[in-house]
Amino acid sequence: MILIQDFISLLFPRICAACGNPLLKTEDIICLSCEFHLPRTNFHLSLANPISQMFWGRVNIESASAFLYFNKGNNVQKLIHKLKYKGRKDVGTYLGRIYGQQLKSSLLFQSVQMIIPVPLHTRKLKQRGYNQSEQFAIGLSETMQVPLDPIALSRNIDTESQTKKSRFRRWQNVSEVFELRNPESLEIKHVLLVDDVITTGATLESCIRSLSTVSGIRISVATIAVAPA
Repeated sequence: MILIQDFISLLFPRICAACGNPLLKTEDIICLSCEFHLPRTNFHLSLANPISQMFWGRVNIESASAFLYFNKGNNVQKLIHKLKYKGRKDVGTYLGRIYGQQLKSSLLFQSVQMIIPVPLHTRKLKQRGYNQSEQFAIGLSETMQVPLDPIALSRNIDTESQTKKSRFRRWQNVSEVFELRNPESLEIKHVLLVDDVITTGATLESCIRSLSTVSGIRISVATIAVAPA
């Protein structure tokens, strides 16, 4: 069996999703060096961090955080690109598992009772084959030991890409595009809303406004990365 596995490794080498170097047998998805040097924000340790402040005066949240800093050309951009456009669902789940361990030990997130990913429109979901935010949420769910509800929100309007839009245009682009399903199941719960990358927070704000109509709900936010606005 070991010989067969070694032969397969020669034909299809396992490489790090960040740097592209071969993985050791003890490594998975990302090599230990790249994982060690991931640019962590540690925002989950502070209530008044930059992600939380992004929502102040806009919507009510319990807490908010992002796992990593996203900058052009860095390994985080490479990982996000492979997750969203290269079919590497495992990258999202792997990052979710790592961050879930950190959130589980944070006083700000210990009371989370449900994890909800930001949904994709059905057209984009069919095109990509999966929701990258849900893959991150799956990893979070595993290590936080909190249930996942991937259908709590639905996206009824297929919005344009947010990448090159201004802050106002981003907000306008996603205003009122999300709809709640079975809101009764979320009543009096602390939910964690999950997305891949946060820039201005427009998409998350729209989701939060929909979720905020649920009686007694408390909402926190977590993303894989935060990008410069």
